[in-house]
Amino acid sequence: MKSNYLIPALVLAAGLCIAGFFVGQTFLKGKQFDRFVTVKGLSEREVPADLAVWPINITLTGNDLQEVKRELEKQNETVYQFFMDQGFSAEEISRGMVNITDARANIYNTNAQYSAFRYLAKSDLTVRTSDIPKLQRSLTQSLDLLDKGILFGSKNEWQPVEYSFTGLNELKPEMIEEATVNARAVADKFARDSNSEVGDIRVARQGLFSISNLDANTPHIKTVRVVSTIDFQLVD
Repeated sequence: MKSNYLIPALVLAAGLCIAGFFVGQTFLKGKQFDRFVTVKGLSEREVPADLAVWPINITLTGNDLQEVKRELEKQNETVYQFFMDQGFSAEEISRGMVNITDARANIYNTNAQYSAFRYLAKSDLTVRTSDIPKLQRSLTQSLDLLDKGILFGSKNEWQPVEYSFTGLNELKPEMIEEATVNARAVADKFARDSNSEVGDIRVARQGLFSISNLDANTPHIKTVRVVSTIDFQLVD
C-alpha cells in the first residue's frame, strides 16, 4: 500500500521543487529589474530666428476731421512705399485698421475741451518676413520717416519686433538623440562608481522643447533646449 503513495508523493515533490525554482528565478529577475539609475540628458542649440513680425502704429492729431483723414491716408502710403523701396514684397506687408477718436466725444475726459487737438488718428501696418537682415536694415533706415513728419512706432513697446524660430521639427530627432547620448554618459559614470554596467533603457521620458531668446539684447538669436529623463538598467 505504501508503494501506491510513493509515486504520487515523488511527483508532488518534484513539482514543488520545479515550482520553487521558477519562483526563485522570477524573484531574482525581478530584483535585477529593480536595479536601475535615473539620469537626465540635455541638448541645446543656438539658432537664428527665421521669422520676424513688426507691428507698426502710425499716429497723428488734428482738429479738422477731413484733413486728418487725408493726411493719414498720405502717411500710410508713404510708409507702405518705404518698405516696398526696402525690397519687401506686397505679401510681406499688410495694412490694418484705421482708428480715429474724437476727444470731445469722450464723456470720461472732462478736460477734453482744453486739449490742443480734437482728433487722434491711428492706423496699423504689419511687416512679416523671413528675411531678418533686410528687416534689421529697415529698422535703421526707418528714421528717415521721422524726417518727413511721420510719427510711427511699434504697437508692442516691450517687444518692438517679434522674432520666432519655426524649424523645430527639423531639429527634434537630432536633439533627442544627443540628449539620450548625454544621459547614457551620466549613467556610465554612475555605473562605474557602483561597479556595474549600463544596460538597456528601462523608461524614457522626453521633456518639452523650449525656445527662448539668447538674451534681452539679441532676440533674433534663439536657444532651443530639451531635457530627457531616462531610466537605465544596471547589470553586473
